[in-house]
Order: sequence, then C-alpha cells, then structure tokens
Amino acid sequence: MKKLLCIASLFICSIVFAQETASANSGVFDFKTETIDYGAVNKNTDGNRTFTFKNTGDSPIIITSVKGSCGCTVATKPSKPIMPNETAVIGVKYDTKRVGPFSKTITVVSNASEKSKVLRIKGSITDTSQLASN
Repeated sequence: MKKLLCIASLFICSIVFAQETASANSGVFDFKTETIDYGAVNKNTDGNRTFTFKNTGDSPIIITSVKGSCGCTVATKPSKPIMPNETAVIGVKYDTKRVGPFSKTITVVSNASEKSKVLRIKGSITDTSQLASN
C-alpha cells in the first residue's frame, strides 16, 4: 500500500511540475490597453480601432480565434505567430450606424499563458443629422 501511495505521489508531482514548466515557457500577452473607449462618435463614422500587444513570453503566441460578443463587432487576428518580444495588433470594427451607448467584448483564444483573453470596447454613437433637423 505504501509503495502504491509513493508511486501515486510521484506521478502527481510530475504532472504539476510539467504544467508549471509548460506555462513558464508560454507566450505572454502584454496589451497597451485592454479597453478601447471610442468616446462620443458620430453615426456612420470610422469604427476601426486596434489593440496593440507585445509577446513578453518565451514562446510564440498563436491566436486561433478572435470573436466579438455580437454581430456589430468584427475582430481580425494576426495571420502568423507572434514571436517573443514581437508586437502585433488585433483589429476591431464596430458598426457605427447603431445610435446609442455601447459596451462590447472581444474574446481572444490562443496558446498563450492566458488561453482566453477578454478585451473591451465602449462608447456612444450620436446622430447629429437628427439634431440639425430639429
């Protein structure tokens, strides 16, 4: 029984050590900002913004998907791996024809130390044409 317990302990320790080693050798996201505030923008203006980040880890980051929380937010990911110490961007386009305040999320899935990263955009769209007609 003691022998079985000893073997099980060694097995568990090796799994924990392997997981710690794997995460220590992962890519690491370092975003300039995790929230982009559009502020107050006019209806039908440019809704394109970018999240800039650097890989401060020891391994390349491969982003497998970026997805907005609704159809009004479209995100684009880098097409190639982001090497250690390399900077890259995630593009975001919000549909500015929707008047009113907004707060949306973009989920980034990758092989980085943080497997799923949530970024945010917020702001308010105004329709100045309605103000001029009143």
